[in-house]
Amino acid sequence: MTKIDPIIAVKDVNESAEWYQKVFDCKRTHGGNEFAVLEDENGEILICFHKWGEHEHPTMIKPNIKPGNGLIIYYKTDKLDIIRSNLKKMDYPIEKEIHINPNSTKKEFSLLDPDGYYLTITEYHKYEG
Repeated sequence: MTKIDPIIAVKDVNESAEWYQKVFDCKRTHGGNEFAVLEDENGEILICFHKWGEHEHPTMIKPNIKPGNGLIIYYKTDKLDIIRSNLKKMDYPIEKEIHINPNSTKKEFSLLDPDGYYLTITEYHKYEG
C-alpha cells in the first residue's frame, strides 16, 4: 500500500488543528505543540501540522516565506455542504463561493486557511479521462 500524508508548516499547531477540526469535523489523534495528526471518521489521515522551524526539516525552516506557493490542498468530500455550512457559522471568509468546476463538473469552493494555505473543497469524484 502507498499513501501520502500531507504535512504543512503552521505558526501554531494547536490553533490550526482546532480550526481544521471545526471545519472538517475530524479528530486529532496524535501530537503535541510541535506536530499534530488529524483523521477523518474512517481513521484516514486528513492532514498533519508541523510547527515552523522545529526539527530542522529543510522546507519548514523559513516561516517568513509565503506558505503554500505552488500548492493547492484539494479536499474531495461527500460533505461539501456541511463543510461550507461550518465555515458560514464561523463567519470565515471564502475566496470563491460554490460553483461548478467546468473540468470535473463537480461543485467546489475555495478559501485560505488561517496560515494562508489555499484550499479547494470539492464534491467527491474519481478522476476520469
